[in-house]
Amino acid sequence: MSGKKVQDVNVLTKLHDEENLATIDNALKSGRIDIATHKYLINLYTNSMDWFREVFMCIGKCFGAPKAAVHAYDYATDDEISTPITISDINPLEPYLVNHRLDADPMRNQFFVATKGHQIDLAVSSIVTVIVGAQKSISRSLEKITGKYYNDYIKDVVKSAHDVIEKTENIEFAQEISDKIYEIFSKSYITDASSVVLSIIGCGHEKLSADIVRALDKIKTPYARLEDVWRIKCLFDLVPQARTFIERICQMWPDKIIAVRDKFFDITNSHGYRDAKLVLNIGKNGQVIPMEIICQVRTFFEFENQTHSAYEIARKNTDKQATERLEKQIEILHIEGIKKYNNMIRDCVEDLFDRIGWNILYSVGDEDMLFEGFPKIATVYYPQKITDTIMEKVDNAVKNEVFYVENAPVKLTKDQEARIFRWMAKFILVSAMPYSYSNWTVPTDTMAGKYFHFIMKELQRYYKK
Repeated sequence: MSGKKVQDVNVLTKLHDEENLATIDNALKSGRIDIATHKYLINLYTNSMDWFREVFMCIGKCFGAPKAAVHAYDYATDDEISTPITISDINPLEPYLVNHRLDADPMRNQFFVATKGHQIDLAVSSIVTVIVGAQKSISRSLEKITGKYYNDYIKDVVKSAHDVIEKTENIEFAQEISDKIYEIFSKSYITDASSVVLSIIGCGHEKLSADIVRALDKIKTPYARLEDVWRIKCLFDLVPQARTFIERICQMWPDKIIAVRDKFFDITNSHGYRDAKLVLNIGKNGQVIPMEIICQVRTFFEFENQTHSAYEIARKNTDKQATERLEKQIEILHIEGIKKYNNMIRDCVEDLFDRIGWNILYSVGDEDMLFEGFPKIATVYYPQKITDTIMEKVDNAVKNEVFYVENAPVKLTKDQEARIFRWMAKFILVSAMPYSYSNWTVPTDTMAGKYFHFIMKELQRYYKK
């Protein structure tokens, strides 16, 4: 490792820190932000090399050493730059990409396709592609805090105040105060909602004060919504791999978890977007320095890449109809990503049927030796009621020979067949992404395809209720 390179990177980062801090100071002087926001941003943008080192260490503790060369990453093309970089080259100002292995991966060695000549092609890998983002530019952070985040903050303040006042006073007074809040907060940047709202309400409403303060203090300030100055994106082959990774972090650092959001199975999102996000506090000595970890599956990421330019245009476009057209295009791309992912799961089901069948047939008692502990059903993804309902319908379908094991080496009992199909149902439930568009399905020309379609249709019935 060259001492000169390390020094150059540190000097470069320090100079950039100074520029960022000057920009934050100017934003305070001009009234664009307040003192609380200034303090928060100073924490995020001071000692950038130290915080980036924490990001680097976090990845290492989660995944171990890289399994391939580290490469710089190009945001414009969403691809790695061919020339490898060394650890001494890594700095907060440039993104990089690295491949790790998800150790103790529940999918490892289970998904492969045997081709001619006894060649094995992995259908699903344990390799996780990690894209480590550069430090978010201070101009973009200020734009988000004083723009989208502040607008959302005003809406939350208005709604909370309206709800509290309406309960104890009347709807006319609640609306009058709401209008004044919106007017005052829209004129200047304010994050001390409680004191400002109480001054708007004025004297004679003392019994409202405690409820108002309690409600407004729960609202996240605009600056606290900025959680992606430091961020990484992890690309997995399957949803359960991403969830295994998230569970591992939550167990490893329970005190550092700021937020966890899992939207892999969320069909209510109007854009059809699916991912999971974990926000981890990498700060020390009481400081809160959030690091955002986005988890996606590769097939979805490929389609998401095509939406970046559309998102940028939609964000800046004032033409409502043009924005709606772009949003529709984004939704279609996301749906295509879900379709491609589910087709891959269907192929996995096809590949697994024989191996699961043989394993269950020759296992002792109720132990599924090769697949013990997987797939794990968690009620956080689906309520126990829907899981029980689907399993009951699976049992009935097997009993009535709607589904049966083809080409079994021996005559199987109904119990053995039920165990095979129950296992496959669990795998589909934890792996496949539910969808609401009923005019599409995976190919159903095989038993695996028919079975996948059967499980997904049951999920659609559940979501329509």
